[in-house]
Amino acid sequence: MTAHPYLHLDVFTERPFEGNQLAVFPDAREIPERWMQPIAREMAFSETVFFLPPVADTAHKKIRIFTPGRELPLAGHPTIGSAFVWAKAFAGATRPAEITLELGVGPIRVTLDWSGEALRFAWMHQPTPEFSAPLDAAASAALAKAMHVPGATPFIAPPQIVSSGVKFLFAPLPDPATVDACVPDAARLDEFFAATGVEPTGVFLFSRSDRADATLYSRMFGAAFGIPEDPATGGASGPLGAYALATGIVTAAESTRLVSLQGAAMGRPSYIHIGVTGTRERIETVRIGGTSRFVAEGVLTLP
Repeated sequence: MTAHPYLHLDVFTERPFEGNQLAVFPDAREIPERWMQPIAREMAFSETVFFLPPVADTAHKKIRIFTPGRELPLAGHPTIGSAFVWAKAFAGATRPAEITLELGVGPIRVTLDWSGEALRFAWMHQPTPEFSAPLDAAASAALAKAMHVPGATPFIAPPQIVSSGVKFLFAPLPDPATVDACVPDAARLDEFFAATGVEPTGVFLFSRSDRADATLYSRMFGAAFGIPEDPATGGASGPLGAYALATGIVTAAESTRLVSLQGAAMGRPSYIHIGVTGTRERIETVRIGGTSRFVAEGVLTLP
């Protein structure tokens, strides 16, 4: 039997038992690769992270990210949470303004904001999002039916797949009440993906927020990742900001300082900060940020 310590964090929140849960194994060198996916399934969080030595001398750690269903090349809340774990377990006396983490998509810069000896906030710089063609009217109607979206013309802009490393299908709705009224129909969603040729992926529903502490109100349904609903999806939040700017849902002035409230419908409110620069026609840079709260520590035993 071998023992492997791990840390449990709540990410994108300053309060325990809110935000998105994350398990991080700070030293996974002795964990066989074949066990990583089963461990993530056992943890049953949206994602589980394994720290490994970096390949490049300029990187601080290599991280591998697993949902209960598959490995991801990029994800936001695991990257933000990993920055807090690095600060706690590996920073020592140093207080760097930036670290580099190696993900499946390549090196990712994370900017660190310290408060004394403690990390206060982290910003993940994401690859410039890539936009697929918007759904046509028939495909949009099929998606609305699969998600049980109320209303005759539910989407305020054509749904569209956008990716900074992992594809998500973004579908904007008129208001938070409409977002909360949606219930995915798994069978119809499978039919939608099969009939339209759209690659099965997470469906990200959102609207403008009606709250003072958030710009956008969001929910992400990720059955394709083994996640029925995700309390916070950082890997989708950068593309969310880019899509909202490109479709005119937010202005260029707003896009540099967005806040997406996600997970509220699950009782795990998460506040994801988003910064997008550029114009509707040309997105230049994307970053997402947040804080984390350490909740628990544990030890996993493997045969």
